[in-house]
Amino acid sequence: MNKKEYQDYVERVTPKVNGWLSFLKAFVSGGIICVIGQCLYNWFKSQGMMHTLANNYTTLMLILISVLLTGFNLVGPITKFAGAGYLVPITGFANSVASCAIEFKREGQVFGIGSQIFNIAGPVILYGIVTSWFFGLIYWILMSIGMV
Repeated sequence: MNKKEYQDYVERVTPKVNGWLSFLKAFVSGGIICVIGQCLYNWFKSQGMMHTLANNYTTLMLILISVLLTGFNLVGPITKFAGAGYLVPITGFANSVASCAIEFKREGQVFGIGSQIFNIAGPVILYGIVTSWFFGLIYWILMSIGMV
């Protein structure tokens, strides 16, 4: 296969994506997740919970819903439509942890789930912590010299 044939093959098998439509779907679906979260928060507050506790319960419920959707194998169809709208918020993080646990369950608790559960989420945690430390250091330096 020469270079031109290969390029033709790649163009034929590569899915065509409408960037603006994907952006719109992600925006709307992410917004729907936020509305669900706000409704949960409002309900918890109406039950007499303090702000912090209502926030914590809202986060836990969104994680629980995402883990259940992952367990029932419903995340695939959702992300096929929503894309980053589902995968970027906390629901995507919960899905990445739960899907690894499900995938490696057959290898046992320690060598399967225990050692593989953060395969996908681990780098997110690592680079999130490193980045927040780095920006915290910059902020501290700027405060020390009186710029903030």
